[in-house]
Amino acid sequence: MTDWLRNIRRAIARMPPIAARLGLGRVPDGPAQPTRDPWPGDPARGAILMRGTFELAGGSLTLRLGGDSGGGFASITGNPILLAGAHGFVWLRDLRALGTDGARMRARSLVSEWIDRAADLPEIAQRPDVAGSRIAAWLGHYDFFAASADDGFRQRLMQQLMADARALAASLPTEELDARAFIAIKGLVAAAVALPDHPAFMSRALRVLPQELRRQILADGTHCERSPAQQLAVLQDLTEIRALLQAGQIVAPPALASGIERTSLALRMLRHGDGRLALFNGTRDESAALIELALTQAGRPGRAPAFLSEGGFHRLQAERSIVIIDCGAPPPAKLDRFSHAGTLGFEMSVGRDRLITNCGAMPAASDAWRDAGRATNAHSTLIIADTNSSELRDTGLGRRPIEVLASRQEAHGAHWLDASHDGWVRPFGAIHRRRLYLAASGEELLGEDTVESDSPQPFVIRFHLHPDVDASLQHDGLAVLLRLPQGGFWRLEAEGAAMSLDESIYLAGPAPRKSEQVVLTGLMDGPQQVKWGIARIG
Repeated sequence: MTDWLRNIRRAIARMPPIAARLGLGRVPDGPAQPTRDPWPGDPARGAILMRGTFELAGGSLTLRLGGDSGGGFASITGNPILLAGAHGFVWLRDLRALGTDGARMRARSLVSEWIDRAADLPEIAQRPDVAGSRIAAWLGHYDFFAASADDGFRQRLMQQLMADARALAASLPTEELDARAFIAIKGLVAAAVALPDHPAFMSRALRVLPQELRRQILADGTHCERSPAQQLAVLQDLTEIRALLQAGQIVAPPALASGIERTSLALRMLRHGDGRLALFNGTRDESAALIELALTQAGRPGRAPAFLSEGGFHRLQAERSIVIIDCGAPPPAKLDRFSHAGTLGFEMSVGRDRLITNCGAMPAASDAWRDAGRATNAHSTLIIADTNSSELRDTGLGRRPIEVLASRQEAHGAHWLDASHDGWVRPFGAIHRRRLYLAASGEELLGEDTVESDSPQPFVIRFHLHPDVDASLQHDGLAVLLRLPQGGFWRLEAEGAAMSLDESIYLAGPAPRKSEQVVLTGLMDGPQQVKWGIARIG
């Protein structure tokens, strides 16, 4: 989009709030249709917010009322993800989950302050996805913080909703090509249901929705960003859009039902035995109950596919063991905001126990913490010369694997996977090939990692252990004994590399946790191939 056209759109977007405040157009006393945010909040985060701190995706910022020290929406700064969450009012569900009168009044006061300062807020506050999130949140929690308020507050709230909806309608389709477009559409649909006297809101949303579904949801159901976290977020947004259309008695476009069904099946494929998501590309430990609720809202349960042909993820499952591997090329520019340098990384769970993981992500933390989770060393895969398989940039990736190949076979309950990527061809002229075999019993995973290069390359293979796994290096230094929380014992052995047990860190939870990693260091004068195995013992 040219700068000229972008500036025109911004000018148009600024006009509706002025018109609304001048009384141009009727502002209703309240929403025409009651709606409710369908997702559970976190009362612990709500309690923290009552003390003036907003937490999201591994980061935090101060969010206090303007009368408090250091407070006010106009003064908050930080990571764009944090700012979008703060101005998008995603935290209202956490105050609602807290459920106290104090939480209700704090929500009302913060909304009131935001409205008072709307004209002075940074541009991100009116970004389409942020405005859409805010509209949906204010309407979805209206009965919590607004229904019992005085007439003056409710009138100001509805006036701001009208202004935001007009600006949002003018901004669609969004400049953002990723999942944020669905948040913007959801907000406009919510506004259209709440403000039925303005049919242009709904017609605009329904004109944009089908084209975004076609562009973002791949044929196998994978969301184009290749992030399990965004897969979940998109499914939540799509089911909300469908529920809002049903509340407004609006016929949904046929592409919506298909998009929800395919997205939900792909999400099922990316879950471990504990119901949580594999930690690829910006994903954190989302609640298993939230994931199950999203799948229930989607309806029509189905069996998780064994692989996502376009998304590139493969799932090997035998008895109680599940192995999930990233065998896909990173998404293109403008869709890679959450992409990690973790190609051919894998995770393994046994029943409800996590065994091998990636380190997870802190996308809203400082640059150092964010990039630590994105690095190849933070994934259970091979790295050459301590160089990431994809070049990490602030807004996505630079150099990256172009050709990522994978083939699989299954016979009598056993699984074979052969995969490779060319992420190190440009710097080192090297290909990484990974072969995996999962036995039909689920009690043995065999692996073979090879560096194919004209000259020997220094390489390391890492197996990050979940922090709940106890590990001990055997006296001969040739194996590591692993004890799972449920009491099962496994042994990791290898040949062709030196084995060590080192410290690691798990970034996917509410706070970083110490963990351990098994490290296999290739020998420069040795073979460029390492064979390893993880097997149940006892």
